[in-house]
Amino acid sequence: MPQTGAAKPSSLLHKQIPIVTRSVKGKFRNFKTAVMVVAYSIYFLLPWMPWQRNSAADQAVMFDLESRRFFIFDLIVYPQDIFWLAMLLFIAAALLFFTTGLIGRAWCGYFCFQTLWSDLFIFIERMIQGERPARLRLMKQPLGAEKILKIGGSHALMILVSLWTAVTFAAYFSYAPDFVIALFTGHAVEAAYITVGVLTLTTYFAAGVIREHVCTLACPYARFQGVMYEADTLAVSYDSKRGEGLKGRTLPIIGLKTRDERQEKGHGDCIDCGFCVQVCPTGIDIRDGLQYQCISCGLCIDACNNIMDSVGYPRGLIRYDSEKNLSSDQPKPARLEWKRVKVIGYATALLIAAGILLYNIGTRNDTDVSVQQVRQPLFIMLSDGSYRNRYQVHIVNKTELDARYQLSVRGIPASSLDLGSLKEVRVRAGKSLIMNAKVDLERTIAQQTEKFEFVVTSSNPDTAPVVVPANFNSQR
Repeated sequence: MPQTGAAKPSSLLHKQIPIVTRSVKGKFRNFKTAVMVVAYSIYFLLPWMPWQRNSAADQAVMFDLESRRFFIFDLIVYPQDIFWLAMLLFIAAALLFFTTGLIGRAWCGYFCFQTLWSDLFIFIERMIQGERPARLRLMKQPLGAEKILKIGGSHALMILVSLWTAVTFAAYFSYAPDFVIALFTGHAVEAAYITVGVLTLTTYFAAGVIREHVCTLACPYARFQGVMYEADTLAVSYDSKRGEGLKGRTLPIIGLKTRDERQEKGHGDCIDCGFCVQVCPTGIDIRDGLQYQCISCGLCIDACNNIMDSVGYPRGLIRYDSEKNLSSDQPKPARLEWKRVKVIGYATALLIAAGILLYNIGTRNDTDVSVQQVRQPLFIMLSDGSYRNRYQVHIVNKTELDARYQLSVRGIPASSLDLGSLKEVRVRAGKSLIMNAKVDLERTIAQQTEKFEFVVTSSNPDTAPVVVPANFNSQR
């Protein structure tokens, strides 16, 4: 017999009630829709935007792995520019922390890829299956033609969207028109089919099947966001003082319909309609307070404002507000409190990093030169007593035109540079070349020389010469 009072076994994963959201109208819903339209327009159309090039396909944005170059309009990024990627990652992190300190999880609510594609797939469901009550009835119906047609049709359309999402992503890494034709005619490389297949499945599974679980279980940001919140951080909040009153929320029954009647009997403005819960994409009740599942999308604000308008109560029962303002005796209109050490620190780091990145991009030379001294041996003493050092000069042509380069020295006699019969070198657009150079100095000059400079001059008059310092070693 089981023991009395024994603890019931619990599982790590409990059965989840499917979240079926209701559509809502309002300024936050309009803003989310506008972000979706802009984001999808950029993502899906950018690979098809033409851009004239001399050494690559005429595509505005293309990550050409074969030539190891990233084309972003007129900017060409090379592996040597890895510093830019590091700065971009730092800027993204600083921007995320900065916005979170000010307005909470705004990234999650409006700009996150999971949010954007989940929103689109929910729209597909609503378009085919109907509004929330119709979708709930459809879920309870026994399996039949209508259920198969509507649910199967909505998921088929989601898979098509996922497929085109994956194809578009792969098109960024090749010339889009040729790639799409090759993909659907069976002439693309194996890696293309693997990439498209994996991305199609993951996009459909993440946005069409598990949805909110990505935000609540998989995303680490939901877990550590709390350390970035402060009392002055704006977040989607429920005004419990106004909503609950002294006796709590209640339905607008006879005698409790007007606001004066409710206040006289100690009840708050919340009529317990549940509309805020029905529109929430993660299925939480914002009236329970700040929760890690909240993505700050503001849809519950729109829902509550619509209800407040319908019953004639003031808007703002649910709103973007700070914990500090909500807990005050007389809450003031919500506003961004940016004069805080943490927020100013994030903003300062963001501005400095952005400034460094822009300066680095703006001052980059079209020719990249590095000099490596041959160290085995470090120097050679010739029969006439002079010293020889050997070097490898690596020249990268970062333009889209072929260029010719001449190598000279500065700080030592010009005749000391020995390139053999090589007077100049030709480097193709986007390519690199390694030159072997020897420097011979007489004994007296060598003992007085520790450093000199290599000068690489391009045949293009618009390209400035590149000066690279080098060491000279001898027996001193």
